[in-house]
Amino acid sequence: VRHPIFEGNVWVLDPIDGTVNFIVQKEHFAIMISYYQDGLGKFGLIYDVMNDVLYSGGGEFDVYANDKKLSPFQNLPLNRTLLGTNANMFASNFKGIRDLAKQTLGVRVYGGAGINMAQVMSGHLLAYFSFIQPWDYAAPAIMGEKLGYVVLTLDGEKPDFTSRQKVMFVPKAKLSEIQSYLH
Repeated sequence: VRHPIFEGNVWVLDPIDGTVNFIVQKEHFAIMISYYQDGLGKFGLIYDVMNDVLYSGGGEFDVYANDKKLSPFQNLPLNRTLLGTNANMFASNFKGIRDLAKQTLGVRVYGGAGINMAQVMSGHLLAYFSFIQPWDYAAPAIMGEKLGYVVLTLDGEKPDFTSRQKVMFVPKAKLSEIQSYLH
């Protein structure tokens, strides 16, 4: 049973994020956990199982990948970055994602949302675009905020945390520039 994150103390769990990757590839999947109090994210965890990397933090806590503190977003020109995206959204140029990608060095499609968003927080990807469930973005939303990122719908609204939505995980500092390519 789903419980709104805005009502009380709520744990959001995704025991196998990237289930198809887990079954077929045996890699590129994660375990994700987050904790909210009355809608306020307190902390998140993303565990990249096969690489044994635990991303943790957010809220009042610094964000780490194991024992390495992650740096806040480092601004680079679009043509020095990579995007992570859902393959179908890229192929169909949904809302102009392929147009945006043409301004970058390219696209990476890993599958699981947790792995992609961890790559964004680590500075390996500029942003991530996908059609995902709240449990896919709950933990990264908390950790990303601490590092200068935001989860929004592709229309620029806050996600509802109740249904599957098309979202982007992007640096706040690049939001206007990224949105200028989306339609």
